Formats: sequence, C-alpha cells, structure tokens
Amino acid sequence: MDQKKKQQKGKSIEIELKEDEAPGTYSNLVMITHSPSEFVFDFISMMPAVPKAKVVKRIIMTPDHAKRLANALNENIRKYEAENGTISTVSKDKFDMPFNYRGPKPEA
Repeated sequence: MDQKKKQQKGKSIEIELKEDEAPGTYSNLVMITHSPSEFVFDFISMMPAVPKAKVVKRIIMTPDHAKRLANALNENIRKYEAENGTISTVSKDKFDMPFNYRGPKPEA
C-alpha cells in the first residue's frame, strides 16, 4: 500500500449529531421502494388503535449505499445474536401490510 493510501485510510471523520436528532425517531415499519438510481426507505410509526400510520423519516440512498447498509445491518445482527441469542421474527399477531400506502412508485 503506498503512502498516500495509508494516509487516506488513517484519516478520521468528524460526525456531528444535532441535538434535535439525538433522541432518535421511533419506527416499527419500513416500506422500501427503488428505481434504477435510488432506494427510498420510508420509516413509519404505527400505533395500536390508530387507523392512520405516519411516515416519520424518509431516507434516499444510491443502490451502492443501500447495499452497504444491508451488509452493515446483517453484520450487526450477527454480532447482536452472538451476544444475546437469536432474534425472533415470529409475530403473535397477524400483521397486514398497509395496501393504501401512498409512497413513491418503484419506477423512476
């Protein structure tokens, strides 16, 4: 590895977390759509006995970043399960997808 690549690899990036974003946003559903140039993630909060769910965050990524996110998420789930046991994905209640979702269409 040449000297320039070593210098680039060793650089740190300062990441700012704004105070209003620090508490996070709760989501219990995500709808994902895509086009040839982007993936759209609509994070949704659904509450019991409330007939209308709300998109709380929309994140748009390029396909390569979406794949990197999927890989990072898979790796983190693997580590979590190694420490805490298998995550159960079986729901006690049947979950129906919201068919009246008015998000982006899968085509650009």
